[in-house]
Amino acid sequence: MLSAIVFAAAGMVAAPPMSGHVMIANGWFRALPAKLPAGGYFDLRNIGKLPVTLVHADSPACAMTMLHKSEEKNGLDSMSDVSTIDVPAGGAARFAPGGYHLMCMDPGPTMKPGASVEVNFHFSDGSIATAHFPVRNAAGQ
Repeated sequence: MLSAIVFAAAGMVAAPPMSGHVMIANGWFRALPAKLPAGGYFDLRNIGKLPVTLVHADSPACAMTMLHKSEEKNGLDSMSDVSTIDVPAGGAARFAPGGYHLMCMDPGPTMKPGASVEVNFHFSDGSIATAHFPVRNAAGQ
């Protein structure tokens, strides 16, 4: 309430929450056997007029969830943690096998093909967007 008064008194308008102008589409997890990490894939679209920065994702189906990026460099495949992902106004980021993805470490019992799991996306302004991802098998079906 006080921040709204300060912004109004200064003649400024607070930016809308980042989570309010993103669309999360085509989400799914690939479950692997024997409690191996599960990969999460989706499209993150910024339909707003301001950039958004994804800083973290989590799911009750995972002990820990990380933003990762797979890439090939000099003929070698590598995977690394990514601290943030910026999406410009009107832009998109695709999370797909071989590129950006969510890494679900120590998946719980709900991470099984045919299930649906909740995923929370945290943005740099503190806002959160929630989506539900179907869980597919190792073949992506």
